[in-house]
Amino acid sequence: MTVTEVYGAGPTRRRRRTKAEIQAIKNAIYDVAATDHPMTLRGVFYRLVSQGVVAKTEAEYDSTVGRLLLELRRDGTVPYQWIADGTRLMRKPSTWEGLEDVLYYTAQHYRRAVWDHQPAYVEVWSEKEAIAGILHQVTAEWDVPLMIARGFSSETFLWSAAQEIKRIAKPTFLYHFGDHDPSGVAAANAIERRLHEFAPDAEITFVRAAVTLDQIEEWNLPTRPTKRTDSRAKNWAGGSVEVDAIPPRLLRGLVEECVTRHVDRAEHDLLLEIEAQEREDLIRLTEEYVP
Repeated sequence: MTVTEVYGAGPTRRRRRTKAEIQAIKNAIYDVAATDHPMTLRGVFYRLVSQGVVAKTEAEYDSTVGRLLLELRRDGTVPYQWIADGTRLMRKPSTWEGLEDVLYYTAQHYRRAVWDHQPAYVEVWSEKEAIAGILHQVTAEWDVPLMIARGFSSETFLWSAAQEIKRIAKPTFLYHFGDHDPSGVAAANAIERRLHEFAPDAEITFVRAAVTLDQIEEWNLPTRPTKRTDSRAKNWAGGSVEVDAIPPRLLRGLVEECVTRHVDRAEHDLLLEIEAQEREDLIRLTEEYVP
């Protein structure tokens, strides 16, 4: 289904959709979310744009996809956990019911630090909090720090990151996921420049993992007009692409590829064996200690 518009005297206006057309959009939203979740709202929107279901406008994003997705979640059609929102966080200290509770939790969730015995150190940087939930599925598995830059990072954040890189003192590989637009590229360049300035003796390799021109072409990612209000747009050629436009499965695959290329598999397999044995030892000690 494609967006229908009518033309008459005066400005173009969109025809009111029929109930059948609205239901078709809802079905498309469900299919997209069911196939590849968790997804952000904007990620769902871009998939529908690619399929020709809705037009590439902010009105369609807010009033059509946003509104209908909310209805689908509230009526139970789309599970709430299928949609990710990394822009809103809860901060609360870890607390426990008692000593038995914390001992069992520690034993069951015990993990060894993956990168302590690897030849390199890896971080993943995201321009946006919105995709953090998608990237974190992979970074958490591989014990990789996920750095949320939120556009142009503060001096404090960059200085702190540089100090950690200096402390670890290993070849460091940073993979940046951000928009292909004037500000997104400039923000990534600023991160790379300042980290090198704050840690001039560190061996840092900075890679823009997404969005790249090759990805835009290969995956036929939907573009949007570059914001001319952006002071950096003067010398920008072509449209812009948001990182949210990359389907979650491809984003996760990118992160997996970036991280695992630096993993010594034999060392990692040994670590997992030791970790499993130590976890069993902790559980046994907990059961012996707890009355």
